Amino acid sequence: MTERPAAHRYEAVARALEEAIEARVHGPGDRLPGVRKLAAQFGVSISTVVAAEHLLEDRGLIEARPRSGYYVRRHPWRPPERPAPSRPANEPVAVTSQALVLRVVQAAGDPDVIQLGAAVPHAGFLPARGLRRAFAGVPARWGGRELDYAFPPGPYELRQQIARRRADAGCQITPEEVVVTNGAQEALALSLRAVTEPGDVVAIESPTFYGLLQAIEALGLRALEIPTDPDEGIVPEALALALDQWPVKAALLMPNFGNPLGHCAGDERKRALVELLEDRGVPLIEDDVYGDLAFEGPRPWAARAFETRGGVLYCGSFSKTLSPGLRVGWAVPGRFRDRVEYLKYSGSSSTPAWPGLAVTDFLERGGYDRYLRRVRGDYARAVDRVSRAVARHFPSGTRQTRPAGGFVLWLELPEAVDALALYRRALGEGISIAPGPLFSPTGKYRHHLRLNCAQPWGARLERALARLGAMAREAAA
Repeated sequence: MTERPAAHRYEAVARALEEAIEARVHGPGDRLPGVRKLAAQFGVSISTVVAAEHLLEDRGLIEARPRSGYYVRRHPWRPPERPAPSRPANEPVAVTSQALVLRVVQAAGDPDVIQLGAAVPHAGFLPARGLRRAFAGVPARWGGRELDYAFPPGPYELRQQIARRRADAGCQITPEEVVVTNGAQEALALSLRAVTEPGDVVAIESPTFYGLLQAIEALGLRALEIPTDPDEGIVPEALALALDQWPVKAALLMPNFGNPLGHCAGDERKRALVELLEDRGVPLIEDDVYGDLAFEGPRPWAARAFETRGGVLYCGSFSKTLSPGLRVGWAVPGRFRDRVEYLKYSGSSSTPAWPGLAVTDFLERGGYDRYLRRVRGDYARAVDRVSRAVARHFPSGTRQTRPAGGFVLWLELPEAVDALALYRRALGEGISIAPGPLFSPTGKYRHHLRLNCAQPWGARLERALARLGAMAREAAA
């Protein structure tokens, strides 16, 4: 485990100023101290203060006045109240077929539908030019390897790049520990197969990503929903109670910017979860597919960073960062590596070589790091814009999460709003959303929905959100 880097200084200055605004040290309409005074106060450069002020301006807390400086907004925008922590039934259940999932995903490919349903980033957010160059350069560099099978564990050079980049997540991994997969979904399914048998109980967050529920259903497992906080994720005390009551064989969690809540567990909570599961002998399957998409500061560490006994099966992919069409994922299965590698070969045999080698080139040339520096800010602004539109257009009492990474937003609507009925009505008007019941094996969250914010902002999206809000207001009336 390596030492965690400090956050950017301008973010620390912005936090301090935001706290001062909340404490009314700087009240509505007050002028902030000049940049030189703030620089001296915080012991930073003037450029750092300017960057902090730009961040607060983006958040709607302050406004610039020509030749006068920055002032606290008289009516600063505040996100609505967060959803309450979930309280699911404490009983394992079989996951029934979710045919609606396929319809939500299929809408992502329809250009006539405004795609707020499936968590698929619009192509405008992706590094298309760099990826095309990487794909075009594969034959010259790899001399025919791109046309061959890429048997497990996958191309060494790709595994080397994956292992190197996990250091940012606090993980010291060797290429030999990595198994390349067809996206994170296969990595998660293989990990589940490696540690469970049909009928076993798997602990999950509630709500949780419907793709995980589909994997549980396909393997004939039972899902046990655990109370989950919208800010920090699964509650360790609730998980401990569930482990006391039920024969849990695995925990399937997304500690970093979990889908759909966007929560991010702090280091101490991650450590507590890992230690709890290690002490009980329960493997942790960690989905870290959104971990690289923190809006601010250093990348959060993975739960895998805190394990000591090889009981964490760590999964990820480039689907949410580089491109969903690449299908380049991985598993770092700890002590279950040999089992996962065998299951990979006996199942899909290999992974497509060309995409994996193209990603290798892209990573080696530094394109990934440059891209991440840009897209993290792009996603932060996209989520913020959708969040503000929801606050403007949706019914009174609507709650929404405040994710610190990723690109999805979870809404809790007034109880009178039926999310499934809203989904059907919205789709009839060319707007796709993901209704809440998709994210629970028991059909909970009937007045919740998830929005994909990774869409280009413009009049078309603004109109769609306004129309969706109007439909929700009608249902709530």
